[in-house]
Amino acid sequence: MKSYLAKSGEIAPRWYVVDATGQVLGRLAVRIANVLRGRHRPTYTPQTDTGDYVIVINADKVVVTGRKEDQKTYMFYSGYVGNEKYRSLREFRSRRPEFVIEHAVQGMLPKNRLARQMMKKLRVYRGAEHPHASQNPTTL
Repeated sequence: MKSYLAKSGEIAPRWYVVDATGQVLGRLAVRIANVLRGRHRPTYTPQTDTGDYVIVINADKVVVTGRKEDQKTYMFYSGYVGNEKYRSLREFRSRRPEFVIEHAVQGMLPKNRLARQMMKKLRVYRGAEHPHASQNPTTL
């Protein structure tokens, strides 16, 4: 029996919507990353993008455990000496809650061109509204 390897155009992508209200950030990011990679399908092929589109709503209502709200920091570096900046999770949740989920999911994908292509299939919105109703997304 031969192994089946999916080609890039063979698999028709589906759309899923995820409500992040009350869900733990890391556990949610793992589920989203697996759908983006296509690991939930029996035709999963590591070197091919067989994943689906994911819409995340209510990104501002995601939960973190422990004291991560104040202790978790994100570092940004401009390239100049002494110009690195740190921002806490609480600060990002108030300004850009979409970034928190995108950053967590991106950390769980491989670091290559294929992962950057998969990240384009992730849509994150802070409220309950999203403009992708015409794609008929199903709940994950």
